[in-house]
Amino acid sequence: MGYDAVVTDTIHRLYCDHNRWLNGWLRRRVDNGADAADLAQDVFVRALTTREADALREPRAFLTTLARRTLFTFWRRRDLEAAYLDALATLADRSVPSAEDQAQIQQALEAIDRQLAGLAPRARQAFLLHRLDGLSHPDIARTLGVSLATIERDMKTAWLHCWARRDSLPS
Repeated sequence: MGYDAVVTDTIHRLYCDHNRWLNGWLRRRVDNGADAADLAQDVFVRALTTREADALREPRAFLTTLARRTLFTFWRRRDLEAAYLDALATLADRSVPSAEDQAQIQQALEAIDRQLAGLAPRARQAFLLHRLDGLSHPDIARTLGVSLATIERDMKTAWLHCWARRDSLPS
């Protein structure tokens, strides 16, 4: 039996033995059965792409770790979507984008969010203030209450971070 078959068999056993438990665990955190079921499926998809031995030794700990990561992504996406919808609500009716444009904007925002994931909060905020609001480095330093040298370091960090992750962007 090849490696892929062993992994598939392991995930199948994890799914059969722990899916109901994982759904309950997630339902208590999101308070919604449909979201919990979707998230549980995402956890098992993530499990397919990992090579951790904990899947066999400590299956619930393994699944809980993956579920927490999946929940974090879920909550970030939900917060991002809520902020976008709030911004849309402030627009006049004539300037509201079409449903298709809204979907494309949402995808672009999620791609930007993924691209900046892992960046220190201040560096992320400085980068967004510069790129989205058009603020200069001195203006960002005043806005954030830090030195210009700090902002320049944060911007360098942000640019290098984005450059290193450029292959993760969709084509």
